Amino acid sequence: MTTPASSPTSLPIVEARNVTVRFGSFTALNDVSFSIPESPKGEFIAIIGPSGCGKSTLLNLLAGFNRPTSGELLVKGSPIDGPGRERGMIFQQYSSFPHLTVFQNVMFGLKINRVELGLDRAACKERAAELIRQVGLEAHRDKYPHQLSGGQQQRVAIARSLAMEPRILLLDEPFSALDEPTRLEMQELLVELWYRTHPTIFCVTHSVSEAVYLGVRVWIFTQAPGQIAYDIRDAIPPTVGVPPLVAQESAEFKEAVFVVTEAFRRVSSGKLAEMNLNSKISDPQVKP
Repeated sequence: MTTPASSPTSLPIVEARNVTVRFGSFTALNDVSFSIPESPKGEFIAIIGPSGCGKSTLLNLLAGFNRPTSGELLVKGSPIDGPGRERGMIFQQYSSFPHLTVFQNVMFGLKINRVELGLDRAACKERAAELIRQVGLEAHRDKYPHQLSGGQQQRVAIARSLAMEPRILLLDEPFSALDEPTRLEMQELLVELWYRTHPTIFCVTHSVSEAVYLGVRVWIFTQAPGQIAYDIRDAIPPTVGVPPLVAQESAEFKEAVFVVTEAFRRVSSGKLAEMNLNSKISDPQVKP
């Protein structure tokens, strides 16, 4: 008889086992382990840490662009051996195909993968049109990337990634190049889409307030060689349906920003042992 622990349905959606990454003599990540359980709602993990601590390196590993020097990184129990349809990635730089319209950009992956997705041409067009509507670009569907603002181009990237219905969505500082009002608008959109579509999301950011608004948990990385110093969960308030500026005024949000900022400050100064904020922060060992 199969035990629940060995059942395929109980496998973590993502698992890292003692992952280390070296580039020559430089160690970017050192012995990183974590396990993210598969959930109908999907986890939203915001990642912050000092510059050069391996945050983007982790995303590149999850995307399948790079491989660990040692250790294993698995999706549903299978090692990541390259890019895959179940993992979408959105970059800081605008990444739409310049010769394709908004609609054609969103359709691109659907056309290539429609047989695997079980969609006919009409269903692909319907899905693309619906996602363009969800990201608020209906009036711009026939425009080319150079005719769009930065925020609109990132909306295209989000729609194009979600069109493939990825179980895992990776974002590497996706809003850092945007002006503040657009950035706040995009934060609200991303939380709304995550709540609606339920992928597991890993999002790298340099902003504590953005991490607190977006994530249901916040990972803080140590200075290189990078490790996950803190996995902050209980302190993070829900923000679904709450605009960023409204959320930022709540006492719960301000407390969460304080907790994360204090943890970040101690990580940056190398004083991890001094961190003690009761139950607001879990142990450095990351567990589901």
